[in-house]
Amino acid sequence: MAGRGTRLRPHTLTVPKPLIPVAGKPIIQRLVEDLAKAYPGKIEEIAFIVGDFGAEVEKELISIAEKMGAKGKIYYQDKALGVGHAIHCAWESLNGPCMIAFADTLFKADFSFDLNSDAFIWVQKVKDPSSFGVVKLDSAGYITEFVEKPSTFVSDLAIVGIYYFRESEKLRKALHYIITNEIKEKNEYQLTTALDILNNEGVRFRTGEIEEWLDCGNKDAILYSNERMLEFNRDNGLVAESATIENSVIVPPCFVGVNAVVKNSIIGPYVSVGNNSTVENTVITNSIIQNKSTIKNAVLDNSMVGNSSKFVGSKDELNLGDYSNFTQR
Repeated sequence: MAGRGTRLRPHTLTVPKPLIPVAGKPIIQRLVEDLAKAYPGKIEEIAFIVGDFGAEVEKELISIAEKMGAKGKIYYQDKALGVGHAIHCAWESLNGPCMIAFADTLFKADFSFDLNSDAFIWVQKVKDPSSFGVVKLDSAGYITEFVEKPSTFVSDLAIVGIYYFRESEKLRKALHYIITNEIKEKNEYQLTTALDILNNEGVRFRTGEIEEWLDCGNKDAILYSNERMLEFNRDNGLVAESATIENSVIVPPCFVGVNAVVKNSIIGPYVSVGNNSTVENTVITNSIIQNKSTIKNAVLDNSMVGNSSKFVGSKDELNLGDYSNFTQR
């Protein structure tokens, strides 16, 4: 999760993209929880590969790991040299059974798998494979080839960014080899290059299929992911007991966080209101209001409001970053 998240600015100017909340939980927390459910054993460690996000962000990441009963560990990628390089930054944690995930997407999937398999890679069929790493399969369902962003058609099975390795030290060795020998593709150290090495050395890769793959790269994508996650969890009690709902209508599915206040308003469908936020005299649909923010006298749709912000007025669509104050005259 070391990227800068430039497509999601202004929200990523103050927090990294994987900590943006979707349906009330940070993206990275949802991902960790979903993957943890798929692993039947004890999770010993959760490692986060980050950029220079600061002590507060690192503290929050360690807290997510500890909530799962695991030790949290932080690694740094100082230069954008590719996914293979990023994972190699966490080489100390590449021992024994290990799952690896990109932290800027969410999924609906059954992540259960055979722990005795050499390796598992989750994929989804896509219309345009040229933007993805893809895999080719043999008649038995094992992966025979990895191709990074093919310019001609090779396969439509795109790698979504979730992996399992029974012996992750083999991956560590392959990554070390490509970095030591300056083996780059498109001027970066690609994970697929290391996977090809493992495949040639006899590691057998199976695939698992994703039911739904949700991008979290920009505002509209985040809002769509929020909609889908609210839909998936509509029966799970998405309004906190400590929230105050006064003279208002909640059109489900919506998330209303701890100590949030909704007065004289209509919110929903597909709205998330963060912890300690206030919505008053307002109509909101298809939007995310983050923590400790205030919205008054507004009509909002397809909008994102950051943390500790205030908006007063009327506007159809809003994209307001953290610590912002705007009153429409």
